[in-house]
Amino acid sequence: MAGPKAQIPGKGPDQKGIKAGGEAVPFNKDAEKTKKIEELKETPENKEAVAVSEGKSVETKEEKKVVDKKDSEPAIAKVAKPKKEKNVDAKVELEREYIVPMRKGFMNVPHYRRAKKAVKTLKEFMVRHMNVRDNDTRKIKVDIHLNNEIWFRGIKKPLHKIKVNAKKIDGIVYVTLADPADYVKFKMAREAKALVAAEAGKKDVKPAKVDKVDTATRNSVPSKEGTDVPDSSGKDKDGVDDVKEEAEDKKSGAEKAVKEAKVEAKVVKHSVGGKHAQKTAPVRKVLK
Repeated sequence: MAGPKAQIPGKGPDQKGIKAGGEAVPFNKDAEKTKKIEELKETPENKEAVAVSEGKSVETKEEKKVVDKKDSEPAIAKVAKPKKEKNVDAKVELEREYIVPMRKGFMNVPHYRRAKKAVKTLKEFMVRHMNVRDNDTRKIKVDIHLNNEIWFRGIKKPLHKIKVNAKKIDGIVYVTLADPADYVKFKMAREAKALVAAEAGKKDVKPAKVDKVDTATRNSVPSKEGTDVPDSSGKDKDGVDDVKEEAEDKKSGAEKAVKEAKVEAKVVKHSVGGKHAQKTAPVRKVLK
């Protein structure tokens, strides 16, 4: 049989604890209870409840936040930073010409991904040779004509190598096609011309003109039957030439006829037999 259990000091029937010096101290339950109650009172919810019962004003969390924001206002007001304008005449930091080998880069991928891998290989080459910070390929901008040249033979058969011009401006490398073909030069010239025309159009935009009412239209006198009598200039009261009105009427009539023909064709198409129902085979007669 097992012997009597050893009594743990401080947890027996005598309820006594032990100090560091080894002296026995009585265990006080009431002191523990009061300590726990004080700890519960220190919570924010209990503090508010006690303050309400005593009739004191209580600051909510939102009010405290507002006060804290007011106290934490900076001594110097923040000044709005002006937006950076694009520097058109930026200095070229570095300019080079390369023949970029791409075959080794895309040979280890499937055929249906080779053109994409070729473009990626080109960017990695530029990052390595143009001293791009953090080796970030997003700072390499490939020209659309260069991209089209790589993709010219399709996704499965990109070019093995290509000659390019690279310019580094404000940490960004712009890569363009060197020695482009004649049809590419023609495209580039046409795009440049369209861009110049667009910029010129934006500058020369004029406000819309307000049409002035002709004095002759004011002088037109209505007839007894209520119709407008045209004046010497050949215009009615509404200020529109008779010739123009006739042309517009003819145009609207032609459009109406076309619409009606379309509706009729649609009805025939969706009817039983369609166009074939209207055709009849020739009747063959026996020769006598």
